[in-house]
Amino acid sequence: MSRTSRIFELLNLLRARRMPVTAPDLALELGVSQRSIYRDIETLRSLGAPIEGQAGVGYSLRAGFFLPEFAFSPDELDAVILGLGWVQQRADPALARCSESALAKILAARSDAASTSHPPSALITAASLSQRLDPPEVAALRDALRRQRKVAIGYEDGKGAASERIIWPIAIVYFDDVRVLAAWCEQRSAFRHFRVDRVQVKAVLEERYPGRRQSLFTRWRQQDRDWRALLTVSDAPAG
Repeated sequence: MSRTSRIFELLNLLRARRMPVTAPDLALELGVSQRSIYRDIETLRSLGAPIEGQAGVGYSLRAGFFLPEFAFSPDELDAVILGLGWVQQRADPALARCSESALAKILAARSDAASTSHPPSALITAASLSQRLDPPEVAALRDALRRQRKVAIGYEDGKGAASERIIWPIAIVYFDDVRVLAAWCEQRSAFRHFRVDRVQVKAVLEERYPGRRQSLFTRWRQQDRDWRALLTVSDAPAG
């Protein structure tokens, strides 16, 4: 979790508590040190958050404090709703649920006047009948991407040949009807691309792969500049 995300989460925790909460309790909930909590409290106070209390006593957020509303234009809000609607209908269950909660937070952060002045969007997403939803284990791949972990997978190629590999996941490319995982394959010592619906996640290993994911991502982009070329004729989705 980035520090910015942690600070917003800390603010949400304080808002949800009616009684003062101590730094050790906040540190436990956020998985950080007490020193980090003290720094984050001071950062929030410097930004104008009315946080009362002190170390050893506990902290509380004075009632009536709200984050500034999102100043989305009607077109910007249509874009957000359309994009999140696409995710809700096509992504793995965990990401779909998060898209719903993200939209709820965005709409809740707008003022009543702004919310009532914008009717339900006339732009609607609808997955085609042939559309395959992402399997639940895609969430494990996304977690490995964020934490830069090696993954043990089973894979079946377009000809039905099965193999087991250790990969370093770099990116998931979302085509309309199929997802392609870009990764470094230890078995081939090269970048390889895997149809996600043919991947079986055996285990997300605790071992981090060497270097930075961004560096690998840059090398991969230099090698495969045309993302559409990743979806070869042999890998095209069945009709």
